[in-house]
Amino acid sequence: MPKKDVYLSPIPLLFTGCNGISLVADHYGSATGTPVLLLHGGGQTRHSWLGTAQRLAQAGYRVISVDARGHGDSAWADDGDYSADTMVGDLRCIIEQLDAAPILVGASMGGLTSMVAVGEGHTPSALALVLVDIAPRTEVSGVARIITFMSANPQGFATLEEVRDAIAAYNPNRPPPKDTSGLKKNLRLGDDGRYRWHWDPRFLDYAPTKNQGETLTSIERRLAAAAKVQIPTLLVRGANSDVVSHEGAQELKALIPHAQIVDISGAGHMIAGDRNDVFAETILSFIRDNL
Repeated sequence: MPKKDVYLSPIPLLFTGCNGISLVADHYGSATGTPVLLLHGGGQTRHSWLGTAQRLAQAGYRVISVDARGHGDSAWADDGDYSADTMVGDLRCIIEQLDAAPILVGASMGGLTSMVAVGEGHTPSALALVLVDIAPRTEVSGVARIITFMSANPQGFATLEEVRDAIAAYNPNRPPPKDTSGLKKNLRLGDDGRYRWHWDPRFLDYAPTKNQGETLTSIERRLAAAAKVQIPTLLVRGANSDVVSHEGAQELKALIPHAQIVDISGAGHMIAGDRNDVFAETILSFIRDNL
């Protein structure tokens, strides 16, 4: 049983990002433990970390799961700016509002943001970096499949069952939920009665697919930032990932020689959803061994 001061249900938080934008977050766990910042991927929300957040909270950490700008309940950028520099700026602002240096856990977009922020020295402080199925070089086909999924159905969905079926088509290895009501956390219901994803469509303006699988940041910038990461680093890769290949993981290792790499069997790009039990324990083991 968790201690009385450990909260496994989310407590809402509000951060201020670049240019005063409001960023919504959930806090789990101890009020005084080492902070762990959970940063989701593009098109996701803070709710994608629920199982991971609760497991880390049980271990005594102060877990903070943040909705990126334009995602979930965070504000949309008035000027439509979802560039890498602005995302990095938001992360810097969040860390400045904490009272202790955090462990950064970033999936896909959140991982790229964290890696660039750490490597370029934009973070005031960070204890460790966990990259969740993201590396400087990604696979063109896997990135294109994500963008195709996010770009589909711009008119939304008539029912939650349609949403469930779209997700199942993208990730056929994960059993679809029997109860579709949980999908509402990742959706917004429009005045026309249709469900749409809970993120600003203008975000896709910053997610082009190029010949090296680039999104948000150039490959040159990623490589340069990775080479300057000095803090303990872990890459957790889905063994079935079509976004980060074995070669991509090894290139990361060459850039960050002290980095540890763990492949999670039975998981694809969405590791936390595919194998949360193994994923959470992998992170905990890394933290205990390195901090």
